[in-house]
Amino acid sequence: MTSHQPSAHQPSAHQPSAHQPDDDLILITGGTGRTGRRIADRLVARGLPTRIGSRAGSPAFDWEEPAGWAVALRGVRAAYLSYYPDLAVPGAASTVAAFAAAAVEAGVRRLVLLSGRGEPAAAEAELAVQSAGAEWIVLRCSWFNQNFSESYLLEPILDGLLALPAGSVAEPFVDADDIADVAVAALTSDRHVGRLYELTGPRLLSFADAVAEIGRACGRSIRYVPLSVQEYATELAAQGVPDAVIELLSYLFTEVLDGRNARLTDGVRRALGRAPRDFRDYAHAVAESGAWQPLPATPAPSFR
Repeated sequence: MTSHQPSAHQPSAHQPSAHQPDDDLILITGGTGRTGRRIADRLVARGLPTRIGSRAGSPAFDWEEPAGWAVALRGVRAAYLSYYPDLAVPGAASTVAAFAAAAVEAGVRRLVLLSGRGEPAAAEAELAVQSAGAEWIVLRCSWFNQNFSESYLLEPILDGLLALPAGSVAEPFVDADDIADVAVAALTSDRHVGRLYELTGPRLLSFADAVAEIGRACGRSIRYVPLSVQEYATELAAQGVPDAVIELLSYLFTEVLDGRNARLTDGVRRALGRAPRDFRDYAHAVAESGAWQPLPATPAPSFR
C-alpha cells in the first residue's frame, strides 16, 4: 500500500528499550520501522509494557514465519499490525488473516491495522482483521512525508534530482508522527474501538510541490522530473532492484497514484482533536536536522 512502500518498512537502526513482562503487553509488529518505532517510543515513554516485533527482536517476529507467532503473541493484550513489505503484495491479506486468527486464539483483545487508502488488497486485510473476533481499529493512510527523509526517496533528494512516474497527481501526504499518535490512542483508549480512520495531511500536494517545499526549507535547488512507468521500471532494473519490488512500485504508481486519493479527510482531527501536521512544518524540521544536506565530497588522499 502507498502508506508503506517496499523501503518504507526497512528497519531502523534505532530500537527503543522496552519492558517485556509476562502479561498485558502491547505488540508492535514492524516495531523498528517508521511508524512502529515511533509508536514504541511513545508507549515506552508512558511506561506501558511494549514488545518490539521485528526479526531482530526477542522473541523474534517475522510475517513469513508463522511458527514463531505464538511466542511473539504470548502475554499480548493489543497489537499493532504493520505488514511488511506491503499489503499490495500477493498473499498479504491471507497472511494478515492468519495472524489475526492466531492473535485472537492467543488472547489478544485488540488489533490496530495500518492500511492503505484506495487499495483493494488492503481492504481485504481490513476485512480479515474486522472479522477476527477482537476489538479492531483500522488506520488508512496515504503516502508518508517521511518517504522523503527516511526511505528510498532520501538519496535522490540528496542528489538534487527526484525522477518518478507520479506526474502532477496530488496526494494528501501524511506525517508518520500523526499516524503514531493515532495508533497509540487506538491501542490504549476504548473510544476508538470499531473506528476506521482515514489519515491525511491538511492539504494536497503533487510530488513536484513536495520537492519544491523541501528545496525551500533546506535552501537547495532540487528538481522533480516526471517519468513514464516504463522509464522508471527500466531505471530501477538498471540499478539492480529485484523484479518483485519493481512490479510492486509500478502497481503503486499506476493503480494507486491515479488521483483516487486526491482528497482530504478529517481522520487525524476525529481521532486526536487536532489538525494534522503540515508538510511545510515537516520539511522545515528535517531541514533543520541537516538530513537533506549532502555530505561534502571526500578529497582524494595525497601521497606527496
